Amino acid sequence: MDEKITNFNVDELTPEQVSFQLILYSGNARSKVIQSLRAYREGNVEEAEQLLKEAGEDVNQLHDIHFKMIQKETAGEKSEFSLLLMHSEDHLMSTLTMKELVTELIALFKEKQL
Repeated sequence: MDEKITNFNVDELTPEQVSFQLILYSGNARSKVIQSLRAYREGNVEEAEQLLKEAGEDVNQLHDIHFKMIQKETAGEKSEFSLLLMHSEDHLMSTLTMKELVTELIALFKEKQL
């Protein structure tokens, strides 16, 4: 995984700020995934691929934050459970699912020349 990733230290953020970072990157990625599908539908294949690539960069941010949270927990520092954290995790998982699905749809459309 790319080490550059986040431009902040997760250790310096409150649990709420960490959750909001997850929601931020997830929302950005999700928007780009939907825009990608729309761009492809309009015949803008290169734009669709670029948007998926950019969504992937946001997903990398998500993975980095999430991985750091898991590392902290395995080191004995428990995460505070909250509805906000659960909400951010839900955003993360739905975005990952959407990105995989749209990536596969666009590949299928290209294969079938649609």
